[in-house]
Amino acid sequence: METITWNDFEKVQIRVGTILRAAPFEKARNPAYQLEIDFGPELGIKRSSAQITRLYRPEELTGRQVVAVVNFPVKQIANFFSECLVLGVVGDDKEIVLLQPDRPVKNGHRIA
Repeated sequence: METITWNDFEKVQIRVGTILRAAPFEKARNPAYQLEIDFGPELGIKRSSAQITRLYRPEELTGRQVVAVVNFPVKQIANFFSECLVLGVVGDDKEIVLLQPDRPVKNGHRIA
């Protein structure tokens, strides 16, 4: 495993946001949802494509806080522009378990 410096880590903006909307992403190559996530007044609402369909349904994602990298460049996936990367744990069968704070926090707060 390659090591990084503290300066490298500080470049990665990992923030908490609340999912406002989740919908199936029909045009994605792999099963995914299109998410709209509120990261608070500083960052606003960002969109993400997330391959989390094995363990989550759209209706249970709305209102859930998640952890995401918010300073990657925008990535086009089919006709959708993903603006952040929602983080999760990859299980043995490649299912994704979302990372989230264990208590409610303000949207936009940084992970340290």
